[in-house]
Amino acid sequence: MSVVGKVREIWRFPVKSMQGDTVPAAAVSSAGLLGDRAWAMRDEVRQEVQWGKLYPQLMLCRARYVNEPDDAGPGPVAVTFPDGETVTSEDPRMHDKLSTLIGRAARLWPLQPAADKAFYRRYKPDEAQFAQEAADWFAREPGEPLPDFSQFPEVLMDYVAVPGTFFDNEEIHVITTASIAHMRSLNAAADWDIRRFRPNFYIETVAGLSGLAENAWVGKRLRIGEIELDVTAPTPRCGMTVRPQGELTYDKSILRSIVKEAEQCLGVGAHCRTPGTVRAGDTVELVS
Repeated sequence: MSVVGKVREIWRFPVKSMQGDTVPAAAVSSAGLLGDRAWAMRDEVRQEVQWGKLYPQLMLCRARYVNEPDDAGPGPVAVTFPDGETVTSEDPRMHDKLSTLIGRAARLWPLQPAADKAFYRRYKPDEAQFAQEAADWFAREPGEPLPDFSQFPEVLMDYVAVPGTFFDNEEIHVITTASIAHMRSLNAAADWDIRRFRPNFYIETVAGLSGLAENAWVGKRLRIGEIELDVTAPTPRCGMTVRPQGELTYDKSILRSIVKEAEQCLGVGAHCRTPGTVRAGDTVELVS
């Protein structure tokens, strides 16, 4: 067992694809961080849960909890829209604000039971449109490869998320300072702000670790505070990394660098093996 770093920041995103915030501590289980991506916008025309890949306008919104979530449920959220107005999920105007934002009927939904397969079903009018939309999600330029879709769970071919969650795949996302520093060294003109990559745990690596450090943890186990994670795969990056959010501006060079220099991936996904609490500053150990 070796120490590989410490937790610099813990990030929680109450609403899928909207901006979130750092928290000093988080309870973590097989469902991810308590309160992370517990709400999402649903396009009521397509009848499909949506995210920033198709509707980047969502990334201009910031979401926070009205009260801290607990085991009884995440509770209501407050969303600050690009026009500066803040509306809570208990306010019936929320759905009108979302509809105006994306230009079609939309509603804000909390997680629904995994058994409600219709709620999570992917909209696929035909294979050609689905293929085109998939290419648009990943924002590749001519000649750039798409990710190997076989690495994703088969369930995602029919559902927009693993039913019962709003996650594309793994419920935990980890990025290291070593990887951000490495990418910055390759493209110093770009703004490698960590918010572009939406991690749950931003790990400050120990001296001596460099490059895409977390890629070496794939197939291994991490201990962070009270929890243990199984690190499963590098994370393919999509067009969300280049989009504006907060004061961050559009920067397509971010994704061009990741595709060219990092084999399309930055950060890693993980599943929680042992639940518990993680606090900012906790030691991160490579167990096996």
